[in-house]
Amino acid sequence: MTTAVATTNHDLVLAGPVGSLDSYIQAVGSIPVLSKEDEQALAIRFREEQDLDAARQLVMAHLRFVVHIAKGYTGYGLPLADLVQEGNVGLMKAVKRFDPGYDVRLVSFAVHWIRAEIHEFVLKNWRIVKVATTKAQRKLFFNLRKAKKSLAWLSHDETEAVAKDLGVSAQEVAEMEKRLHARDAIFDPGPDADDERAFTPAAYLPSPEADPATLVENADWNDDATERMTAAIATLDDRSRHIVEARWLTEDKQTLHELADVYGISAERIRQIEANAIKKLKLAMAA
Repeated sequence: MTTAVATTNHDLVLAGPVGSLDSYIQAVGSIPVLSKEDEQALAIRFREEQDLDAARQLVMAHLRFVVHIAKGYTGYGLPLADLVQEGNVGLMKAVKRFDPGYDVRLVSFAVHWIRAEIHEFVLKNWRIVKVATTKAQRKLFFNLRKAKKSLAWLSHDETEAVAKDLGVSAQEVAEMEKRLHARDAIFDPGPDADDERAFTPAAYLPSPEADPATLVENADWNDDATERMTAAIATLDDRSRHIVEARWLTEDKQTLHELADVYGISAERIRQIEANAIKKLKLAMAA
């Protein structure tokens, strides 16, 4: 496995091995995510001053994102490490071309470059796909893999439906499906199969449809929101904190009247304390 570094000629290349794939994934996952402000500042430094250290920081902070995308292409029987490396090349190309003046996050811009590099790698290295030489055939190949609901052959009606959805003829769909089914494969590898070479359906069942960019952004947002919520709750007084936790943060939530009995005050007073506490939380989290 390799990682990304900057060279002295303003290009980005891949450095030498840094350990196993699992170690690499763990390492890139521990790299802090950049805030929008930091990302913009680094992008401006690289674009205007050719600051290679700024480019390196941008690349390193987004390597985890490449791993997310690459995992979606393991179904083509290619090593994940190679897919990640090709995706890293796409990321570095994206960093080189990224214009911070458009006020968009780098991850939204880079996804297209990362996928393009991985697509090219898949098409060059997967035996069955080498016949998909035109742009239309490549588009059909990748979309047909997504459209198929099972490993079975498409029925006539399914072929017609897929052709309509993809804007191609039924004959083209049938031809591409033949290429995808160029060899029969057992669902599980045989007892003597080489783990490094046995690529059967059991090894590459598709993951649920999801935009990797959205997955990464949502995960980062949830982690950040959880940390800010924990810190905000700690600023409340004991009574307010207990009321908020009892009303919203436990499995067995309590009513206003139940809490009123606990504190010997009216339910309306409990509601007021709760409202004030929530307002304080919102202000603390926004800050």
